Amino acid sequence: MTGDATENVTESVTGDVTGDATGDERALLPVATPARTRAAVRELLAGHRGLALAGFGTVAAATAVGLLTQPLLGRIVDLVADGRGAGALTQPVLLLAVVAVVQGLATALGLSLVSRLGETLLAELRERFVAHALRLPLGRVERAGAGDLTSRVTGDIVIVAQAVRNALPELARSLLAIVLTLAALAVLDWRLLVAALLAVPIQAHTARWYLRRAVPLYAEQRVAVGAQQQQMLDTIGGAGTVRAFRLDERHLERVAERSGAAVRVTLRGVRLVLRFYARLHLAEYVGLAAVLVAGFLLVRQGSVTIGTATAAALYFHSLFTPVNAALALMDDAQSAGAGLARLVGVADLPPDEPDPDRAAEGPGTAGGVTVTGLDFAYQRGRPVLRGVDLALEPGERVALVGASGAGKTTLARLIAGIHRPTSGEINVAGPVGLVSQEVHVFAGPLAEDLLLARPDADPERLRAALRHVGALDWAEALPDGLDTVVGEGGHRLTATQAQQLALARLVLADPPVAVLDEATAEAGSAGARELERAAERALDGRTALVVAHRLTQARAADRIVVLDGGRVVESGSHDELCALGGRYAELWETWSRTRLAAPDPH
Repeated sequence: MTGDATENVTESVTGDVTGDATGDERALLPVATPARTRAAVRELLAGHRGLALAGFGTVAAATAVGLLTQPLLGRIVDLVADGRGAGALTQPVLLLAVVAVVQGLATALGLSLVSRLGETLLAELRERFVAHALRLPLGRVERAGAGDLTSRVTGDIVIVAQAVRNALPELARSLLAIVLTLAALAVLDWRLLVAALLAVPIQAHTARWYLRRAVPLYAEQRVAVGAQQQQMLDTIGGAGTVRAFRLDERHLERVAERSGAAVRVTLRGVRLVLRFYARLHLAEYVGLAAVLVAGFLLVRQGSVTIGTATAAALYFHSLFTPVNAALALMDDAQSAGAGLARLVGVADLPPDEPDPDRAAEGPGTAGGVTVTGLDFAYQRGRPVLRGVDLALEPGERVALVGASGAGKTTLARLIAGIHRPTSGEINVAGPVGLVSQEVHVFAGPLAEDLLLARPDADPERLRAALRHVGALDWAEALPDGLDTVVGEGGHRLTATQAQQLALARLVLADPPVAVLDEATAEAGSAGARELERAAERALDGRTALVVAHRLTQARAADRIVVLDGGRVVESGSHDELCALGGRYAELWETWSRTRLAAPDPH
């Protein structure tokens, strides 16, 4: 439903535009620029500066305490070199134990604060993403395809979450360790620091070399994975059609092609990482060799003690882990950055605002719908609707009929507000409720599923809505009644029960205008009559547009509108159109013969 209640608005368009927005023609959702992604991170951090300062400050203090280890070890070396007794070693050994305990406690506290910060930011990012995704223009989502949005909701959020939980705390520790260790080297002797810095040009060149290749590579990888998921969804979701038209081989080739593209991009990333580490090992060798040579020369000159030279070598050796971790975490950071850019790209999309061509009518025409000069095309140059004029009087029930591809579902979705017209105007007095044949049952208690349409409804109102559409008996017969968990992982509802649930939500939302897009088509003969009666009760007192799958629905309507080739070709009552002998009369005759050949058991 649109307006106050939304029912199944992100499902793919069926019948009218099959194949118009699939495959390579999909307009993927946008990806934020690096500058915008960084700005989004700053916005998230803005409300948590205190926690960030406390967390990183504690980690810095723990790292600084840990840097006392190397001078204490150097002191022990000097004491041994001077031939001092075992008693002289007691103090530095005890101090080493104190350093280890203090560093461990401070590190645990600091990482806990940093993790809390990361989880808080991640929760806010998820909430912001979901909130924006739910307000996206629905036509925009459909053009992008379910795979693109699904890969962002699942894969990208998982990658960002892993980076926040694992990479962020470790990266903070590593960067602080690098800075403070270099400062400690300078305190020992500035010449030892200069020797250690000989590794920096190699590391800096390696980092620049990696970043130039990693940023576009990981962005390409996320797009490839999204395309792969979309192709799999298209193939699996349309498996019946694929088999019916013997398109198995073609779709398998497409799946293999998209999967192969994703694998090739991944392997390129693996090769890039291997070359990255090889260059880092070279930097380690150069730096450590330089520090050892410098220490040897300074000791020989008497400028430093053996213990000081030992401490310097230990300092540089201790840099291996944080430097390699920081540079290696760039791999996670680039992957997470690519995923974050895709999330921010969706979060920055403007919400679905009222259509300027969808004006509200005055109070005197409450429930009325007027469509004037409506044109619509999913793709430029391929119109689906042409010059449609249609008026629904308040309380009138209009059936929309026509052959597959005539534009019925498209017109229904335009009136429901899912798409915006290419040209023309749609005037609707009040919110519109939409129920389609593809109903989603939300995971959770049945009562909560109903409360989505009317959050303030009490249990008695929920039962009244179910009773109104003939669903109360089976709902109360569930194991836990209205508290029974349904949907994914819960009690499985039949197609008829799921449609009755959707109709009950319509009753609870109580919009003045309702659109039923072949809402009884999926129930099969066994539940069709029952659903038709439920739909009639749900539509009582509303202006209704019914996309009729069964012409018995059309016959019962106040008026029938016939679409053919995207145009309104006939309009009138069942008897009038049958007497006219036009397109509707042909459809009715064909449908009647089909029923005689295979009579409905009901």
